Amino acid sequence: MASSDLAFVFPGQGSQTVGMGKDFCDQFTIAKRVFAEADDALGFSVSQLCFAGPEADLKLTENTQPAILTMSVAALRVLESETDLRPALVAGHSLGEYSALVAAGALSFGDAVRIVRERGRLMQQAVPAGEGAMAVILGLDMDAVRQLCLDASDHDLVAPANYNGGGQIVIAGAKNAVVRAMALAKERGAKRALDLPVSAPFHCQLMGPAAEGLKQVLQNVTVKPFAVGVVTNVEAEINRDSQRVKELLVDQAVRPVRWEESVNKIFQSGCQRAIEIGPGKVLKGLIKRIAPALETENFETPADLARMKAA
Repeated sequence: MASSDLAFVFPGQGSQTVGMGKDFCDQFTIAKRVFAEADDALGFSVSQLCFAGPEADLKLTENTQPAILTMSVAALRVLESETDLRPALVAGHSLGEYSALVAAGALSFGDAVRIVRERGRLMQQAVPAGEGAMAVILGLDMDAVRQLCLDASDHDLVAPANYNGGGQIVIAGAKNAVVRAMALAKERGAKRALDLPVSAPFHCQLMGPAAEGLKQVLQNVTVKPFAVGVVTNVEAEINRDSQRVKELLVDQAVRPVRWEESVNKIFQSGCQRAIEIGPGKVLKGLIKRIAPALETENFETPADLARMKAA
């Protein structure tokens, strides 16, 4: 039975590390099955990539996305099988929204892992290498960042891509426009403006070709009824309508991730506790800054199980 005050959240790209998921696989048959299913669905050994790398291959967007999804779902299945913890709501950051949809029962894992492999490939191809960029702006509010993006555009696109919360906003767009926006941010009092080492400008209108391709990929996918609501990146609202999933996922490719508002929505909905499931602690850190009263933990190795069972 779901706990009315518990949310599960799932990380996005950038949380990957070589070796992730191996402990789960070694200790739990249910996790081993998840990795085997991913290998079968993709036709190559994503498990080997997760466990042994090489890191350069794991960092490629088309590999990173299915790898993080697989690790997150393996961790989820272990948590479900070893504890009574069940969420009232789920959410995920960018790619993590696909993990959340698997957790909600809306997407099958096999479909999800195939979709995100293709999503990664489409995003990588949407903008030629070197022409796009992303940067993180620290210490300016949403309105200030929107305005500096407008002022820096000058025929090239730059726009907010992730409203991460805690004074952290990521921008994305054409390389020249991002560089201009970073300089403007510093002039306008940003604490820092840092270039991000990413392979494409995610979550902006330059991802239009990827969104079109994703629409085709999703066409024949079955979306099932939700077991729990999903707080979506695009709207930062709770969706329980399986009919809306595809359009929201297509929009997600070209629109900003509204993570700060999503976390606030989780908290306002009555959740007192959030567990980040999958590699890393990025979301745990963001949630602490956005909603300090929301108790946060992460679950990424079997060693974390004792803590989960005690709670």
